[in-house]
Amino acid sequence: MSTPTFDTVQVGDELPALQLAPVDRTTLALFAGASGDHNAIHIDTDVARRSGMPDVFAQGMLGMAWVGRVVTRWAPQSRLRRFDARFQGITHLGNAMRCSGRVVEKLEVGGERCVRIELHSSNQYGQIKIAGEALVALP
Repeated sequence: MSTPTFDTVQVGDELPALQLAPVDRTTLALFAGASGDHNAIHIDTDVARRSGMPDVFAQGMLGMAWVGRVVTRWAPQSRLRRFDARFQGITHLGNAMRCSGRVVEKLEVGGERCVRIELHSSNQYGQIKIAGEALVALP
């Protein structure tokens, strides 16, 4: 896929969605090791249950990384100017996440032509877990 340009991108354009396999314990353990986020609530069932959760659940930053992939598969990471996210729900084991994005505005920021992208992550039941947006400078 070629890098999008400001002239070819239109408001309403959908970015290619990212469909992920269901969240499992291996994914959580690997992300803990890679990120240094060893909070036991994400990897130890007993700790999660003592905290009132039915089981371990995904790290918020793992979900944000998945949403970020939607943007960086569409345009080079060097073009990313801002990336914001709001955590709106817990991503439980077995959730098969779908991350998506849509261009909602074309604008100029600091002398660069940019697009603002609305981002979402939702599970197989349509429950939104992360909502956010990105600002991407385009040639």
